[in-house]
Amino acid sequence: MHDLSDGLARFRRDVFPAKAGLFAHLATTHRPTTLFIGCSDARVVPELITQSEPGELFVVRTAGNLVPAYSSDPDGVAASIEYAVAVLHLSDIVVCGHSACGAMTALAEGHDLSAAPVVSGWLRHADAARARAAAVPEASGPGRVAALVRANVSAQLHNLATHPSVARALAEGTLTLHGWVFDIATGAVDPVGAAAISA
Repeated sequence: MHDLSDGLARFRRDVFPAKAGLFAHLATTHRPTTLFIGCSDARVVPELITQSEPGELFVVRTAGNLVPAYSSDPDGVAASIEYAVAVLHLSDIVVCGHSACGAMTALAEGHDLSAAPVVSGWLRHADAARARAAAVPEASGPGRVAALVRANVSAQLHNLATHPSVARALAEGTLTLHGWVFDIATGAVDPVGAAAISA
């Protein structure tokens, strides 16, 4: 906590004064344009890699950047998606996977998750990604994690499109979905194109 306290002090002393006008505006205005769905991994910071200012991104972070297909059961991820699309009327949604993802590595390498049953249950939302990756020739050997990361972004975009608010906005042409894979070592972002999304 010492580092966090120091960070808060530096924010108040060095950062906030330079952005005081922005924060005063944001105190009464909330109009982000993009929903960014990324992994909970501490190495993947949406605002940093997109160089976004406060107020520009509406961020949802989940283990493995997973988006459960729509269900009528209460769900924090679904509620955030619905709010972003139906209330904030965002124009873009990014699903961002990343290199060396722990969740995808566990699936690709068949890790024993018996000590983490909630994690194991959550990762079932990547079943379609596992099936897609299995059909990719480079999905064996050292490339299997990278292939699964990419297939997972595509599968989560498909899951996202099952949410009624998203489906409506897509049909109306007011929303665009984007798939990205962020490489931690190089900082590069590789898009998952429309062909992969519709596959």
